[in-house]
Amino acid sequence: METGDLRPATAAQTADRAPARASLSSSRMIVLLALVVLLATMVSTGVGYQVARHQDETLAMEQRTALRNAVAEFRALFGHEREIDPRFVRMVEQSARLKNLQFEVAPADDGREIQPVLDTEGRITGFFTWQRTSPMAATAKAVMPFVAALAMALAGFAGFSVWHLRRASRELSESEALARRAADVDKITGLPNHAKMLELLDLALAERMPGETTTFAVFEIDGIADITANFGVLGSDELIIALADRIREATPDGAVCARIGSDEFAMLLTAPDATDIGKIIASVIENFARPHWFETVVRVSAHAGFAQAPHHAATRGELTRRAELALRAAVKKGPGAWVAFETPLDTISTDQKFIQRELPRAVSAHELELHYQPIIAAHGGRIIGVEALLRWTHPQRGPIGPAVFIPIAEQMGLMDVIGAFVLRRALQEAKRWPDLYVAVNLSPLQVRDGSIVDTVRAALAESGVPPSRLMLEITEGVLIDNPEEMVRRIEDLHALGVRVALDDFGSGYSNLSYLQRFPLDKLKIDRSFVTALGTSANGGVIIQAIVALGRALGLSILVEGVETEQQRVLLRLAGCDEMQGFLFARPAPAATIDRLLAQQKQNGGKALPASGGNEGEALTA
Repeated sequence: METGDLRPATAAQTADRAPARASLSSSRMIVLLALVVLLATMVSTGVGYQVARHQDETLAMEQRTALRNAVAEFRALFGHEREIDPRFVRMVEQSARLKNLQFEVAPADDGREIQPVLDTEGRITGFFTWQRTSPMAATAKAVMPFVAALAMALAGFAGFSVWHLRRASRELSESEALARRAADVDKITGLPNHAKMLELLDLALAERMPGETTTFAVFEIDGIADITANFGVLGSDELIIALADRIREATPDGAVCARIGSDEFAMLLTAPDATDIGKIIASVIENFARPHWFETVVRVSAHAGFAQAPHHAATRGELTRRAELALRAAVKKGPGAWVAFETPLDTISTDQKFIQRELPRAVSAHELELHYQPIIAAHGGRIIGVEALLRWTHPQRGPIGPAVFIPIAEQMGLMDVIGAFVLRRALQEAKRWPDLYVAVNLSPLQVRDGSIVDTVRAALAESGVPPSRLMLEITEGVLIDNPEEMVRRIEDLHALGVRVALDDFGSGYSNLSYLQRFPLDKLKIDRSFVTALGTSANGGVIIQAIVALGRALGLSILVEGVETEQQRVLLRLAGCDEMQGFLFARPAPAATIDRLLAQQKQNGGKALPASGGNEGEALTA
């Protein structure tokens, strides 16, 4: 995990609060809609009532007009008597379409409609009275209670909703404030978390004054996983809390401490240039290393790396990235170490980025190639096999060693492609050397992949090379990871007819029990034992012990790294079966192996001349 690649982790919390905000906004819309409906109801009711009254007034005017017309019409028929015949009243009532029409000389003031009746001389002779009807207003009055009830209900709903909204808004504001605080603070230690530390780092860089240095340091704790395994999660949490207190104690005033990972702490300090940062960091590491008491005494260690602005970087991203590079360098030094960033550390990182960028292109452009180093019979010195070794010559950078690009290829997931290429190419070129076997190294990732057996089977079928001429070399580490699976894997490879060698024996675990358990064919003694020959009294004894062990288990013995004639003689006397090294030939292209074999044939198939190694070296220089 690179510190510079991390970003504030509040997006998820913001997303969690988004539904609450959406719900509150929806509630507000509902209340607003209720208020609008209430207002619309009241306005429409008032307008409707006024329209109804207007309609009733219009109807009354029409009734008066109809009565006058009816009276005039019937007077023309019945004359101008002062007395009104009741039949005349009923006829007028029917013609004018009035209800309860009556003729009275002096009508009572009871609120009924009246219409004066004039004689020919214009004098009032009486009054027609009738019951005025107001159908529209009556309907409106009948509806008013329901409208009023609806308005009261809407008003009550709106009032309750407003109260509820104010309460929900207050609770949401409080919840968001708590969420913001939680987003900035580590839950276990109470220290600022990584997101908050990055914000504080931005602020520190922006406010740094001339003559001051901003230091960003990262501390990694060793042994947290063991604490969790022995004491459980609660135990590890208790330890983390104690470590947080320790880093607070050891840092000066003005420094900001944070927990930025499960086993990582950070410190941010802006101080005068003359401040001894190394002393402060060493004090923190010493504090971490002091004994902790749980159910028993527990000790942990830590290492640290730091970078400073403006000396090492000016931006947050570069400062945190380079502090992480310094931390990785401290890891290599061991527990208790601390490292200040230096330019060569970034050069290594730059090389890694270059390889990460260029290696996929090199694979697709077929820039990778194989060189071969002869394997010599200890008795007779004949070439009996070759080891295929991967090489990469970059167009601009030149040769890049496998030890540099293979680990990066494993990280990038390219080993399946590269491993298949090496296997196919080695078997294709092995067809030109029918009397030799070819050894191919398998990376741990290839061995752990269950498809390796199918890959080997397909490569053998494609090349037509007999399986007995293929030797696959594996390292000790893969045997320890999953012994049961590795036994089955080797047995499946044996079923194809290929042989399996244990590479670099003695450089790793060197557990003798798995030599009995795993169906191996050959032991390949690590070059470190060969280097000790002639310089250490125990060197030859160890090799003799390994040879004796291999003989007892029915394994053949190959020794690599032979560089001197003295080593060759001693290894032969120790009983080794095969050798390889610069004494005989350096790794070289297939054409060089052709020439060495031709030279051996010219010599009658006998041992290579003493100059063979030199010639091989010259040919590959």
